[in-house]
Amino acid sequence: MFTRNPTASIVVPAFNVEATIAETLRSLLAQTFTDFEIIIVDDGSSDRTETIVKAFGDRRVRLVTQRNRGLAGAHNTGIHEARGEFIGFCDADDLWMPEKLERHIRHLKASPDVGISFSGSRMIDANGKPIGIDQRPKLRNITAADVFKRNPIGNGSTPVIRRAALDGFAYRPVHETERDWWFDENYRQSDDIEGWLRFVLTQDWKIEGIPGLLTLYRIHTGALSANVQRQFDSWLKMREKMARIAPALVEKHGGAATAYQLRYLCRRAVSMRDGDLAWELCVQFVRASKRPMVEEPLKTAVTIGAAATLKLLGAGIYLFAERSMLRRQAA
Repeated sequence: MFTRNPTASIVVPAFNVEATIAETLRSLLAQTFTDFEIIIVDDGSSDRTETIVKAFGDRRVRLVTQRNRGLAGAHNTGIHEARGEFIGFCDADDLWMPEKLERHIRHLKASPDVGISFSGSRMIDANGKPIGIDQRPKLRNITAADVFKRNPIGNGSTPVIRRAALDGFAYRPVHETERDWWFDENYRQSDDIEGWLRFVLTQDWKIEGIPGLLTLYRIHTGALSANVQRQFDSWLKMREKMARIAPALVEKHGGAATAYQLRYLCRRAVSMRDGDLAWELCVQFVRASKRPMVEEPLKTAVTIGAAATLKLLGAGIYLFAERSMLRRQAA
């Protein structure tokens, strides 16, 4: 155990992740910045997750177990347990590049007004292979509208956050007896966007990114249609909450934010080669708002084109065309 507090804590929510947790831990233990602890929050797993974590035997790895509280609940427990000045998040199936933690800590130390540092991500498949899609978000001058519409932080494995900034938006629900909430545990999805919106709406800390694809974000197949519907329903619930907290924000940007969320889900359907679902989502996001066409015409056109091609030609021909395009780009 540490005789003093580490500089950084990395929180890893884990639920039945025996297939990937070891690879994730190896990527975190390989960080070039070494003064950190890893807090694995086993969120009620019924598989070998706990056994695999305990087998590492590294003093920097700390296992915390709890009844299942969902992703937001695992994050909240991890933050509560964390002792570092800086706290990073990494999902138990994603990977960090070796220099990620070092670069974020350097960024936060050099920028005392930045509360959340994040980076871009490369998407990988279940076997860890890149699928040809990267997340390259806006990095600077991020507003509440940016978070609402596009969530530049991107996914749950990109941010490294100043502890003081996290504590600024913590709260204690009346029924909670164990610890504070940073993320709303009433949400099983979209809890991150809800949290980042409260963060930027209630505090003066900046959210700022650094260049590079420092996270490998794993995309899983299976039950895509149901997952997409659940994700969109949760996002709509989050939008309703924001309408009560920040009505002017939702009134001005709600339509565009809905379109961007549907466009994101459309791109997920494309990456999973589900042409019917991709086209259905494409139609929905175009109907929701035309602002993505104006604000991001190229990305929107590429999304529409990919969905249409996949719908009309099928997954086999689409995949061949995509690989041919990637080979030409790499030449």
